[in-house]
Amino acid sequence: MTDQPDRGRGGFPDFEVTEPEPGFTRYLSAVRTLQDLSVCAAPDDSVWDKAADGIEELIALLDPARAPEGVSPAGRIPSLAGMGSLLLPPFRIVEYGVDGVAMGGRFSRFHVGGNGAVHGGVLPLLFDWLCGMVVHGAQRPISRTAYLKVDYRAVTPIDTPLTVRGRVEKVEGRKAFISGELVDGDEKLLAELDALMVQLLPGQP
Repeated sequence: MTDQPDRGRGGFPDFEVTEPEPGFTRYLSAVRTLQDLSVCAAPDDSVWDKAADGIEELIALLDPARAPEGVSPAGRIPSLAGMGSLLLPPFRIVEYGVDGVAMGGRFSRFHVGGNGAVHGGVLPLLFDWLCGMVVHGAQRPISRTAYLKVDYRAVTPIDTPLTVRGRVEKVEGRKAFISGELVDGDEKLLAELDALMVQLLPGQP
């Protein structure tokens, strides 16, 4: 604990946004392509061995540069898909404000659960990220997800432009109730969101 005022952040440190370095942007794009290839390639075993050798060389290159959370650029670059985080789906924020947040992007082969459709477990991740952005856009204090309900209305395709939107429906003290939806380019409803975000208490992680 510190003597600094809480400022509505619970126990969260300040994570400042940053701009991408060209090398990191190139690296991120390459790794996303690697993710796709890792789930769709079917080479012979010698190629897998060579690929593993290359990845192990990359690990040796990056391992000495490990940094604490909030120091690495990953997750702190709103201008990049997924804010520069490989954990997050490759969507970009296109609308941001007190009235709501919208993000646009598309899923790829890496996200397939089966039969060319996006894995159902990926959509809650996308919606959970959206909820955090909605809380920020609404100028609410840092909050954690209390519950997140997803209704699947249609199969979500890969390689198709999609939009996910969310907004605060009502506020009750520390609670912010959020709704949202995922749609395709024709505004076909693919999934709906109902969530509750609860403001952190002072010092709460």
